[in-house]
Amino acid sequence: MNRMTEGQSAPRFTLPDQNNELVNLADFSGRKVLVYFYPKAMTPGCTVQAQCLRDSKAELDKHNVVVLGISPDPVKRLPKFIEKEGLNFTLLSDEDHAVADAFGVWGPKKFMGREFDGIHRISFLIDEQGKIEKVFDKFKTKDHHQVVMDYLA
Repeated sequence: MNRMTEGQSAPRFTLPDQNNELVNLADFSGRKVLVYFYPKAMTPGCTVQAQCLRDSKAELDKHNVVVLGISPDPVKRLPKFIEKEGLNFTLLSDEDHAVADAFGVWGPKKFMGREFDGIHRISFLIDEQGKIEKVFDKFKTKDHHQVVMDYLA
């Protein structure tokens, strides 16, 4: 797992969103983009993290930040998550985890004594020029939005 670091150019990507429409990172040129990787829609930690980002939208907008949530979930699972939680940002499906691999957030994990490969819960703030401005890798799901806000402030 070779994770992207601050100052590097963010990997370019195009992924299907919750409406199965292709979204390209380059579509957001001139804006900051918070790319946050999460393991699975509608699980407790991922739900709390998404709800807090949803509730921070006005504040993120003030800082010209667009939120893109990326998981290995199939496209058909994403609209349910958005509808159930009233999410106000885009979710992207990375089923083959190619984008997670490109960012270096796919790799070995341990959960309840089991080892498996999966997404590590890490976020990247990409600046207006497409460079990684900040990597957020130390947070609890319920505090993620606050760590991002504190950095932006």
